[in-house]
Amino acid sequence: QEWQNPFATWDPRDFCNISEIVLPMDTYWSPPIFILERVNGQNPELNYMVLMHNGTFNSTRPYQVTLTCSLVIFKFPFDTQMCNLSIASFLYPVTDFVMKTRRTPAEVVRDSKSLILTDGEWKFTNVSIIEFTEMMDDKGFSVVTYVISMDRRPTLYILNLILPTCALYLLDMAVLFGPSSLEEKINFQIAIILGSSMLAVILNNSLPTSSNKPPIIGT
Repeated sequence: QEWQNPFATWDPRDFCNISEIVLPMDTYWSPPIFILERVNGQNPELNYMVLMHNGTFNSTRPYQVTLTCSLVIFKFPFDTQMCNLSIASFLYPVTDFVMKTRRTPAEVVRDSKSLILTDGEWKFTNVSIIEFTEMMDDKGFSVVTYVISMDRRPTLYILNLILPTCALYLLDMAVLFGPSSLEEKINFQIAIILGSSMLAVILNNSLPTSSNKPPIIGT
């Protein structure tokens, strides 16, 4: 965060060339912001900010948050998910408080790709930034939304679900048109049905339940 306070300035030449100082967060006013999609989070005890001689405040604090995200898994496991991280302050209207991003989306993507860590299932692809005014009770409030795009890596699901399912269907066709007796065909069909049921259970446990459309692979 960076903001300006014209009443907190000084001439470094009058104070031993000191151009910046570190102060507790409660020394001066700081912007009260909220993450709208936040469910849970942890904030480190870094309640300090840097004050420059020209009245510029700078506060850099890492946040670890859990966000809500509506998933669209119709193309699972070849899906792309987009999750929003919206930052807003509903204490001050847009006439008193406006948020702007300092960095371009390209800079955010570059830095995020060098810092992001995942469990291997997801691949970070892009971040877009939207600045807009949210209207509530005839008042406008400044909101900045980061739209995070991620692609699912399908290799694990191809090996564990798609290929075994295709193998079962091929085996089913081979047994159906094979020269085996009726009794042997029935036994094979029962085994194939059991195998398909096990794969369906695995697929059901792998899919998230927060989607309006079922995946095409499960229909």
